[in-house]
Amino acid sequence: MPIKGLEDNTIRSSISALNARLADTITFRLALKQAHWNVKGPNFIAVHELLDQVAERVALHEDTMAEQVQTLGGQAIGTAEAIVKATGMKPYPTDLVQSDDHIRAICARMADLGEKVRDSIDEATEAGDDATADIFTDYSRQLDKDLWFLESHLGEAPKFA
Repeated sequence: MPIKGLEDNTIRSSISALNARLADTITFRLALKQAHWNVKGPNFIAVHELLDQVAERVALHEDTMAEQVQTLGGQAIGTAEAIVKATGMKPYPTDLVQSDDHIRAICARMADLGEKVRDSIDEATEAGDDATADIFTDYSRQLDKDLWFLESHLGEAPKFA
């Protein structure tokens, strides 16, 4: 049964955007775990634990997006085979070791995902689905905050000081 107040094309658009970001988010969470498992360096424990915490927060948003697909009457697509075909994320290198290398690789992917999520906010808003736009907005806010946490480990000056 369709959600009252939403047109079929709005629902289809939102389901498509949610599944696209779900594929990207699963890919990103696995990159976080790859980094978490393999990181080395003088600040190992801090980076190791932070990457795991970020992965846990990402997983919560992953679940929220998949549940919103269901709420809208769609099918959440999250199998490994489907994710490989659907993700727009750059593959994560498996040969990184040092914490700074992992952090830079994760930050680049997080910034890319943040941009994709912000585009999805606009898409859902333009389609007239404020609830889905709100889910993307919440996710965007968390990605931005976690990106700040990770970039701070690199000790680089802010871009707009």
